Amino acid sequence: MIPAERPYIPRAGKRAYVPKRTKSRMAELRIWWREVDRVLLGLILGLMAFGTIAVAAASPASADRLSTAQETLTPLYFFTRHLAWQLVGIIVMIGVSTLNREQARRLSVVIAVAMLGALFLVPIPGLGHEMNGARRWLDLGMRFQPSEFLKPTCAVAMAWILSWRMRDPTIPTVALTGILLGIIVLLLMLQPNLGDAILFAGFWFVLILLAGAPMKGLGMLAGGGVALLTAAYFLYDNARHRIDAFLGGGTAFDQVDLASRTLSAGGWFGAGYGLGIRKMTLPEAHTDYIFSVIGEEFGLVVCALVVLAYLAIVVRVLMKLIDEDDIFALLGGAGLIALLGGQAFINILVNLQLFPSKGMTLPLVSYGGSSTIAVCLTVGLLLAVTRRNPHLKRETRGLADFIGWSEKRASGEVILKREIVP
Repeated sequence: MIPAERPYIPRAGKRAYVPKRTKSRMAELRIWWREVDRVLLGLILGLMAFGTIAVAAASPASADRLSTAQETLTPLYFFTRHLAWQLVGIIVMIGVSTLNREQARRLSVVIAVAMLGALFLVPIPGLGHEMNGARRWLDLGMRFQPSEFLKPTCAVAMAWILSWRMRDPTIPTVALTGILLGIIVLLLMLQPNLGDAILFAGFWFVLILLAGAPMKGLGMLAGGGVALLTAAYFLYDNARHRIDAFLGGGTAFDQVDLASRTLSAGGWFGAGYGLGIRKMTLPEAHTDYIFSVIGEEFGLVVCALVVLAYLAIVVRVLMKLIDEDDIFALLGGAGLIALLGGQAFINILVNLQLFPSKGMTLPLVSYGGSSTIAVCLTVGLLLAVTRRNPHLKRETRGLADFIGWSEKRASGEVILKREIVP
């Protein structure tokens, strides 16, 4: 019997060809530099640089106030630590901004789940760390505040859940995110942390508004929010005292009143760098009330420029989102900028005595450890979500002249009609 011939197989017996990696790390960085919003990145880095100068100005006041008989802090104690945290934060920000949207979404979901689990551990004695009457920090060898990392990642995760509605309108995405918000707010109020609870509710409201929630439902939610704030006033002693102090005008010993006096002490052009006096009596000068230190030492003109910088960041992001056709990117960017801008302007309003004290830092400017990392994570996700190929529109217009279009002559004019191509 004659054996059948074996079929011819090209390059049989030889090592299979494995294509090499097409993109080197430098090529990926070049792509990132081309796609990232460099104007937005410049505004963020500019605010961080100015924040370093502001922390250096506020550091002596906080170091003197927090020094004890056992330990005397050097005048630039918080400044040197802030430099180290900012370096780590910039690495986190750039690293996260190099991710594509899918990778940014996955990272956000993983961190959000982990931080939500950490919120359940905060009230447990021995794990949660109490400071100034609130148990908001988790001590697992390194002390951090889970809600700070949950805010940006939850905004992206909620945007992803709400984007499901585009694929299947029957999915109750608003209800799902509302249940998640309710769990988070409940855990925050156990700490208690009313300020972060308001921020979560704020960016969630922006997300469901953009996701197309009915106006009747939005009105009911707004009414429910007012009812919850009223309940917090009667059930939450700290909130009641701060609201009463705000409505009653406060006293010379209130934090908000001290901040307002410090802010206006420098006049239009400030007392000069390092020459502020009122900052020495100001609590949390390097964190919650750093905007007042800026007003005293650099003047109201510089304060106005800081406000304009935040406005420029918000407007820049909104301009990028106007042309966005990806619903997830649109919702994610809107939620992140609502979070960042909302925290910044609440802090500024508190320093201007136009809002009750909430214990919020000024993002990108205030001193912070884990909070600085969390803010850099926020802007890193924002840069990743708003990344866009600058040639995409031009390429689309060029292809439109060749694909899916037809010409029709009528009345001596050329009419272009776009055909829908499946």
